[in-house]
Formats: sequence, structure tokens, C-alpha cells
Amino acid sequence: MKKRIERLISTISTDMFERESIVAVALLGALSGQNTFLFGPPGTAKSLISRRISSAFQEPTYFEYLMNRFSTPEDVFGPISIKALKDDKYTRKTEGYLPTAEFAFLDEIWKSSPAILNTLLTLINERVFRNGDTLEKAPLMALIAASNETPAENQGLDALYDRFIVRIMVPPIAENHHFEKLISAKPAYSEITVPENDIITSDEWSSWRGDIHNVQLSAETIKIIHLIRKAFADMDKEHAVYVSDRRWQRAAILLKASAFFNDRSVTNHSDALLLQHCLWTSAENRLSVEQIVKNAVRDCGFESSHNISKLDAEKESLDREIQKELFYSDNVYDTMDIGGNAFFLKTTVNFKNSYRGYNDKSATFYIPFQKFKSKSNFHPVNKQGNELETISIEFDKQGSCIIKYTERNEDYDDVVFTPKVLFHKGDKKKEVNERLIGSIAKSVVSTRSNLRTALEQVQTKLTQLQTELSSPFVTDADCRVAVEGIHSQIDQLKLRIKDCDRLESLLK
Repeated sequence: MKKRIERLISTISTDMFERESIVAVALLGALSGQNTFLFGPPGTAKSLISRRISSAFQEPTYFEYLMNRFSTPEDVFGPISIKALKDDKYTRKTEGYLPTAEFAFLDEIWKSSPAILNTLLTLINERVFRNGDTLEKAPLMALIAASNETPAENQGLDALYDRFIVRIMVPPIAENHHFEKLISAKPAYSEITVPENDIITSDEWSSWRGDIHNVQLSAETIKIIHLIRKAFADMDKEHAVYVSDRRWQRAAILLKASAFFNDRSVTNHSDALLLQHCLWTSAENRLSVEQIVKNAVRDCGFESSHNISKLDAEKESLDREIQKELFYSDNVYDTMDIGGNAFFLKTTVNFKNSYRGYNDKSATFYIPFQKFKSKSNFHPVNKQGNELETISIEFDKQGSCIIKYTERNEDYDDVVFTPKVLFHKGDKKKEVNERLIGSIAKSVVSTRSNLRTALEQVQTKLTQLQTELSSPFVTDADCRVAVEGIHSQIDQLKLRIKDCDRLESLLK
């Protein structure tokens, strides 16, 4: 299947420079029954893309129309039957018009009248056309619309726009060598001959659309979708992007179709990258949505039999417990209890008389440890716990304090005092609970083993993914985003394992 699709894309992209990836995604939309919106300035081959894609199918009934503000329902849905009017019936002759088409292209869709757009909404949503008092089943398999603008706000077009699940930017040719080939070549033909073995029959087209639903969304695809939803929820209101539940469901069908036509029964990261063509709503948020999708694919990595987030939490918890049980979390000072369940720093200070050079004072007092590094002045206490008002203390926020001695008619030099540290923050404790340390050590070994198992599973999945990641619907550059993310996940797992080695060494 994949080889056939690749040949089809190559054939219908002939002489269409820088349009291969656009053709591929639009073809996937047609194959999966999703409506496609081509967005870009005039003259970028949007109508040619639609005609070329229709040529991939075996003689589909095709309808094409260029909308304008003078367009009438007759132009799109067929003229009123004069014969039926004579019988007092209001019906249209729909043969050759949109209600009987299998494949349709509507150019400048937002320029048409409300009467056309309202009827179009029912037709493309329910695949039925109300013709007078009769509901006719519409055979429409694929619809491509195009415009150089997105629908204006508050015009009642949101519901119709939401039905276009695939949205593709069609820019002018960027590369000089492609542009030179374009202006040197003959105009590309709308019709192109597709080899008989590759052309898609109506029976295949119908059958495949049923088979697509047998494809499963992988755990990674689900995770990517949740990451994107979270990113959207975190956006500010001014730049918020709304994606309806219906749109998510139809986008998931597109991802399943991508896997199906890549000969897979489960989606992978490359399929999820197609969400960048499904979720943007305007020219202003297209690039930001594209980046959100790529970031989600990059951040997803692989799911393993072990919950890596849970293992991370376990490792961090063990690290905190080791630090708590083996190391001092703060400096431990030489303090004493003088009663009242409060701890004090005992201090003996000699105060020098500034003027006389004699009559120095020596005092022993106690600094309340709760005042350590206090931002305000306070008085120490004597052994009985009474404040010594002649002495004032102010900490310098660096662990030292300035002590002032005040006595009437006397002036003493200030003294800088630094409390004695018995054990510094980070020093290893001498007395520990050996049984608890043994239990922590076993937990570290278990966590490291589980991380190694997760690493092996991710490495094995990466080897498999690299053979399956290539897709005709996704560029190689975009596919590399997924590989980069998984390599990053592998590096992070290796770092976690090394961190477990570090924790184990602390316990020895």
C-alpha cells in the first residue's frame, strides 16, 4: 500500500514544484473522506492540486466551481426543474452539479452567498441534499475548498469551517532553482495519466474508508494529543485556539488513515505530526499551532511498561530521604537550654572603652537562637532569662551580629560576634539509622533496575520506529523531530540511572 501511495504522489506531483507534501496531505484527506481547505494567495496552483488529486481516482464524477458574491444556488446545486414546477414541485436538476459529485473543488469558498453556504453545510456534514421534499443521498467522497483568506469572524461560518478537517498552507515557490524551472517550463496540465495499477477504484476507495477504523491509536499518539490540549489550555485568551470535539475525532481518523496507508495497524509519531494541518484556525495562529504540535511530538518519547514520571518521583523522594537521614540540612550551632524549652547561643564578650582605654567591661549573656539572623535589634538575656537592656544585638544577615554595649557617660566599641558552627550544612551525620539506610539502599537499587528496563524498552522501540517512521505524508525534516525527542528521552533515562548510582554511593 505504502509503495503504491508513494508512486501516486510522485505521479500527480509531476512538474508541480514544492507541492509534493501538499499533494500528499490533501490526497490523504481525500482517501480518508476528510474535507480539505487550501489556504494561500492567488496563483499558487490550488485548483491544479485539486484536479491532479481527482485524477488519482478512477473516473470520479467531478464538480468544480469558482465562487463569487454573485453566485447563486443554481450555479452549485443545479437549476430549478421547469417540468417539476408545472407539477407544483420545487426541485433541482442536480445531475452534473455538487449534489451528484464524488469529488468536488470549490474555489474562493468564503465569497459565496449565505444561501449556498448554509446548504453546503448540510451536504458536506450529512452527505445528503434536500431536493424539494426529497432527501437525496450525496455520493460526495472528497471535497477540497480554497481561498486566500480564512472566514471572517462573526459571520456564521464557524460551523462550516470546522468541517474542513485538513487545512494546508499553499505558499508561493520559495527556492530560486524551483522558480527558475517554473518560469522556463510549459504550464502544468490539469489532467495527468496515472498507471492503471495505481489508480484507485471506487470499490477500493469505499473499502479503505471502512478499514481505516480498524487502526488503533498508540499510547504515544494519545499522549501527544493530551500534551497539545494542555498547551492550548495554557494559552492566554487573546491567542486561544478552540478545537471542537468533532474536529479532534475527525483528526484522529486522519492519523489512522496515515498509519493504514503506511501498512501499519497502529499510529506512531509521524502520523501525529499531521495534527499541524488540522488544528490551526487562522493565518495568525498557524505557525504557533505547528510549533505546539512539534513540541508535543518531541516531548512525548515512548511509553514503557514502567511509568517514568512515577520512577522520577520515587528517585526524588529517595534523594530527599537520603539528604534528611545522612546529611545536615542546615548549619548546627553550639546552643544550650537555659530553661523554658528555648535554645540560646552562650556568648562571653569583652567590650573596650573607647575613650579611657581602661574600665573595659566583660559580659556573659545568651542570644535566643530564634532571633538568629533577625532583621531587627533585640536584647540578649542573662542565665535567668531576663533581658539585658544595656546590650543590643543586630544580625548582619550573613550569620554574624554586631553587639553594642551602652552605659551612661561611657562609650564602648562594638563587637562583631560569629556563632560557632558545630556541623555545617551538607556535613554527613555520624549517627544514622542503619536499618533505614539499608531499606533506602534496596529502594535505590529497585528504582535503578526499573529505569534500566525502561531504557532498554525505549531503545528497542526506537530501533523499530526508525524503520516505520518514514511516511509519504510527512516530510523527513518533521520526522526528525520525533527522533530527536526520543534520543533526548534516552539521554534523560541514562542521566537518571547515573543519578541512582550517585545516591547509592552516598549510602556507602
